[in-house]
Amino acid sequence: MRVVIVGAGKLGYTIAELLSSEQIEVVVVDKNEEQLVAVKENLDVMTINKNGTNPITLNDPDINGADILIAVTDTDEVNMVACVLAKKHGLKHTIARIRDMQFMGEAKDYLKKNFDIDLMVNPELIAANEIYRILMTPAALNVDDFAGGKVRLFEAKIDKHSKWLNIPLKDMKLPEGVLAGLIHRDHQMIIPHGNDAFKVHDSAYFIGFPESIEKLSLTFVQQNTRPLEKVMIIGAGRISRALVTQLNSAGVSVKVIENDRKRCEDMAAILQSGSIAIYGDGTNVDLLAEEGIASADVVVCLTDDDRLNLMMALIAKHMGAKKTVVRVYRTEYVDLIEKVGVDVVISARLLSASEILAFVRRGGVTRVSILEGARAEAVEVIVQKGTRAEGKKLMEVNLPKSCLVCAYVRKNKAAIPNGNTILLHGDKIILFCLRGSAQEVVSWFTNEQRFIV
Repeated sequence: MRVVIVGAGKLGYTIAELLSSEQIEVVVVDKNEEQLVAVKENLDVMTINKNGTNPITLNDPDINGADILIAVTDTDEVNMVACVLAKKHGLKHTIARIRDMQFMGEAKDYLKKNFDIDLMVNPELIAANEIYRILMTPAALNVDDFAGGKVRLFEAKIDKHSKWLNIPLKDMKLPEGVLAGLIHRDHQMIIPHGNDAFKVHDSAYFIGFPESIEKLSLTFVQQNTRPLEKVMIIGAGRISRALVTQLNSAGVSVKVIENDRKRCEDMAAILQSGSIAIYGDGTNVDLLAEEGIASADVVVCLTDDDRLNLMMALIAKHMGAKKTVVRVYRTEYVDLIEKVGVDVVISARLLSASEILAFVRRGGVTRVSILEGARAEAVEVIVQKGTRAEGKKLMEVNLPKSCLVCAYVRKNKAAIPNGNTILLHGDKIILFCLRGSAQEVVSWFTNEQRFIV
């Protein structure tokens, strides 16, 4: 299988890294040779220093014979043209990054129909949706839904006051319909067994029925936690604008601080009553104090500078902010930022790559969620007839130790499996897979080795 990526920027690099790690043949195309340097030096992929929207470039046999073209340059129009030309040159599937919110809203169906783009990805909108889900679940570091909302993933931090601390998993009285499936400890992902127990500072991943996860989440909420009412956002870019719209619709009051006057004015134009945009420097301690950062339920740092976001989150914590959320471009910063006390770290690149990865895998894979900087994945798969796991008890299947079957949905009803569970053709299952093992694990449940074309 071969995938062509047009655009060697941050998102293009991340996608190339993930796909090449699964032994997928990757070709990265960019007209800017400097953009290709990092790709050449760090990844085992082919690079082509040409214009990805030039028909002559698309005649290159290394491109023309590919299965999928993914266009992720910084310009929406370039991405759309690249996809149109790819289809004209015989490539069967195309993916485009579309950052303009209007394209993703009222024009989305038109673009899919007339430009024949199979998947459109808006990293900023995906990140805003993720932050909103987390903010509306007070104790969560991560929240994700699978199987059309019938199964929910919930990540929370284990602190010294947690009722789940130092209790073997086999002795835990979790709400019915909840499974403890992963532990992130000391930069490692662990698939736990019955004798394992949570320790202080662990990130615990649970999966189960939404209503049961809701009950579980309450055990992580401190007694003085109140419903989300006030959010302060530093930075008024695309993610902020999408997030503010959702928060205002939920009745949450928002203050946005932005040091670019035009961005600040654009933000003010979409805010509802009770929310304001402030033209100023988000690192100005006096301004933050004056605007009541200590009384904010959450401070969300969404500038274009990772280090600035980290600094502002630390300032916010020092000044009394209850919870901080930081958006990062560089995924290698995630561990550092979490270690110094930031509550939630969001990577728009990894979230977007998750959607693209699910599309590329296809063949029964319907959903992918990348966890802890790609140390693990939650994968939704449809069990296919005649596969190694179909029709057998899970205890007899001998699945790789790098995976765990966490939940399944049969005839529209979700369930938590045990060793005696027999998976049937058509079941939708959710798996936890450790880094690099997902492709092998998925092959136990699907007949396709790669992508269906």
